[in-house]
Amino acid sequence: MKVPGLGSNIASHRRYSARFALALAAALVLAGCGSFHETLQRGYVLPEGALEQIPVGASQEQVLIVLGTPSTVATVSGEAFYYISQKAQREAAFMPHQITDQRVVAVYFDKERRVERLANYGLKDGKVFDFMTETTSTGGKDLNYLRNLFKSIGVGMHTGQ
Repeated sequence: MKVPGLGSNIASHRRYSARFALALAAALVLAGCGSFHETLQRGYVLPEGALEQIPVGASQEQVLIVLGTPSTVATVSGEAFYYISQKAQREAAFMPHQITDQRVVAVYFDKERRVERLANYGLKDGKVFDFMTETTSTGGKDLNYLRNLFKSIGVGMHTGQ
């Protein structure tokens, strides 16, 4: 038995339900945008106070005990350990992560494998900056190596040349 007008009521109800579901989904997405915040830490996480435990003159073994295995080792001008980290954030679950900070902790050794100096490099105004000495590197093989490290881990920078 066919009831007159029932088909149009069902179609109308389906359209209403679809619109309601779409509006509800949009409201949930917009509501979630304000409260969602995700931070990712990639690579090496520098323990609080670790660099203070490594005085100039400390042995390579002491550095490995305090800081652990380096991300990479270089022999640019003497041996150096590099500990690389990157912090990225995103404001919404569907948004890509944006890199907010990158650091390279460098431990330089002399010929006897004793700590010669420490550095905590990052980018400031697009240039390699040592946050320990609060100086911008001016040149040399080490600066070129650091520039390449920062380029390979994902942040553009000005060469300053």
